[in-house]
Amino acid sequence: MADRRRQEIEEKRAKLAELRRARDERKQLLAQADQVQPLTTSRKDVNDLVDSLLTSTRPGSPAIGTSRPSSAAVASSEQAASAPGTPGGRVSRLSNDGSEARRSVYAAPQSQADGESFQPAVVDYVDTHTELYELPSKVTKPETYSKSVQTSVSVATGPDADEDDEDRAPRRLENGRESEDEMRSRILAEMEEERKALEAELRELKVKSEQKVAELSSDQRQAIFSAPDFSSFIEESARIVQRALSDNYDYIRDYTIGIDGAFDDNEGSKVKLCCAFEDERWTAGRSVTDLDWSPKFHELVVASYNKNPARPNDPDGIVAVWNLHLLERPEFVFHSPSDVLSVSFSPFHPTLVFGGSYSGQVLLWDTRARHLPVLKTPLSAAGHTYPIYALKVVGTQNANSLISTSTDGLVCAWQADMLSAPQEALALSLPGHAKTDEVAISCFGFAESETATFWVGTEEGTVYTANRYDRAAAKAGLNADDAYRAHAGPVTGLDVHPASGSVDFSDLVLTSSVDWTVKLWRSKGAKASSTAPLHSFEAANDYVFDVKWHPNHPALFGTVDGTGRFDLWNLNHDPEVPLVSMQTPARALNKLAWDRAPLARRAGLGGEDGKLYVYDIGEKVVTPRESEWQELQRTVQGLGAREVEITSSLGEKGDTRR
Repeated sequence: MADRRRQEIEEKRAKLAELRRARDERKQLLAQADQVQPLTTSRKDVNDLVDSLLTSTRPGSPAIGTSRPSSAAVASSEQAASAPGTPGGRVSRLSNDGSEARRSVYAAPQSQADGESFQPAVVDYVDTHTELYELPSKVTKPETYSKSVQTSVSVATGPDADEDDEDRAPRRLENGRESEDEMRSRILAEMEEERKALEAELRELKVKSEQKVAELSSDQRQAIFSAPDFSSFIEESARIVQRALSDNYDYIRDYTIGIDGAFDDNEGSKVKLCCAFEDERWTAGRSVTDLDWSPKFHELVVASYNKNPARPNDPDGIVAVWNLHLLERPEFVFHSPSDVLSVSFSPFHPTLVFGGSYSGQVLLWDTRARHLPVLKTPLSAAGHTYPIYALKVVGTQNANSLISTSTDGLVCAWQADMLSAPQEALALSLPGHAKTDEVAISCFGFAESETATFWVGTEEGTVYTANRYDRAAAKAGLNADDAYRAHAGPVTGLDVHPASGSVDFSDLVLTSSVDWTVKLWRSKGAKASSTAPLHSFEAANDYVFDVKWHPNHPALFGTVDGTGRFDLWNLNHDPEVPLVSMQTPARALNKLAWDRAPLARRAGLGGEDGKLYVYDIGEKVVTPRESEWQELQRTVQGLGAREVEITSSLGEKGDTRR
């Protein structure tokens, strides 16, 4: 800071010296112009010139030396010659008497011959008094004005007013332009003003450089650091800087190197780790319980976490919003008084985040607010009182609801701006159950653009379909006739086909379970006459905790299990063996979520160790061909036919044994 000020001072001093040198040169030029000597003419020379002119203009006039006029005439001539304002010593035109006297003196008779001698006549001179009018020595020209030039006239009084005005006022040419004297005076005035301004600025800089910066006391520093505005400014600035530093782009890459090298044809079919999110302060000692990607900002992913037993003073549950451009820490951290088991971005309000807690509360956080939830449901019998393992926003921009389910079989519909009481409450029960009527819901899912009918997975391993409202063929609640029983343990994940394509596959459902299997189901109806699964995927060696269809590819889905393995399946390729099997650094993976980008090339994996792994899927894997939908249709029909054959063969074997 001091070096920069010192450099500025030196530059301004040099500029000031240059201005002074230019001013001295101009002064020298002005002094040389003033040394020119004015022309001086004596009165005798003027009189001789006048006499010679008068003699030469009249032929036959006598020489001045032969006859001299009287003293009165000479005096009169001298008075006329000395009259001010008469050029060449001539008498003013206003003095007529003086002209007559001069003619009487120098007049010669016209009748004399050229050769005769001339005798001057005796003339009587009479003393006369002639009044001479003194004309002003300076002819005042009228002031002219134009639209672009205006002059200010200064009024002066006193005998020397004209001389002072002539010296002070700048001279202008007849056409109104600036004269040389006026230009010179203006330039000198501007240079003087600039010099004074530079000197004042130099003095100010010198004073500032000499002043010592006052040191703040510890109390003052602490007060500044604890101010909310200062803390928010530091937080926002540090976040922006860390985003820039986390960018892995090679800014010095040379695109002219390696253009002749061989390219890997399998580059687009690979699966590689993009990044792993963790924070020593917030995520250490916790496990990821749920994931969701932002539908508005494709680089944001939200994760929910359970309690950290090693830190009893920290919040029991937290929600962290991670940014792919900010790897060192979460973009936002939200707190919860209980473990957060489910989380979801609002598809219609990108700043809102919903969460379901272990205590049965539905929480709403806003990225524009602080860490605490802006809204939450009360702990009462009107809402949930059991853990909420799943929630989802359904509907449209103008009519949408938040659907939440808990392990006591209660399904509630909430308005985002009013969480004091549920808009709808539906208790799912099964009267014919041997032990309890309640249905312990562990997961659920809606088909695309569906708001009334949904699927639920239970802790007993059975999958049901249910209705939110009464219909002509079915009432609100569980469809007891559509019970899909095949899992030998609790259902951990359920996903309905997104049905984005030429063929509608919204009747296909995938479920995962702790029985180490993944089941493919088709809803009972015109296309399926039984509730048996179409196919069972049994390549896992541990609990399968989650399963998700790819948003764009109709035959692609992913699974995660308790060994930390991430599998990608393509039904059109091979329904028995995964297309890609990737072992992650995590000991176990709890959740899987695809991003909301157009190609959906990233998959978020929630680990048991509290880390969030983001894998980048090759473009060849996730990009469907035009015939993928027709191929999947044939694959599903083949799987259904095979399942019918297996079921019929098992029935025949049972009859034979009987």
